Amino acid sequence: MGYSMLGQTNKKIRSGKLQRTLRKEMTDAEQALWRILRGCQVSGLKFRRQHPFGDCILDFVCLENRLVIEVDGGQHAERAEYDLTRTQKLQTAGFHVLRFWNNEVLNEIEAVQERIWLTVCELRKKPHPHPDPPLEGEGDKE
Repeated sequence: MGYSMLGQTNKKIRSGKLQRTLRKEMTDAEQALWRILRGCQVSGLKFRRQHPFGDCILDFVCLENRLVIEVDGGQHAERAEYDLTRTQKLQTAGFHVLRFWNNEVLNEIEAVQERIWLTVCELRKKPHPHPDPPLEGEGDKE
């Protein structure tokens, strides 16, 4: 992706202020999840909503723990390959990605909240990967 972990994005997305429009027009599922994530309610983490990163806008992201949460509607069934590629790019940039379907968020919000919490706990156990790990053989001491 070529963008820093802090979420720098391309000028086209920023200039169009798409993220502001998406914040105002969140789906019912996104609104339900935002009620849980806002105000540091999950393990004291600060989440941002509709946050621009690279060529996309992330539904929800905790930059501190590099956790992205995407809420997918029915249209995502037809764009599974696009979503997979996007997830792989985010993972390459050091993010962990959780995806939930709208109906999961709307009908099983407690289970969604628990999965987010468990993921946060797991991420806190692991050290963050170095953003630029040494090439194979570099840094080895003999």
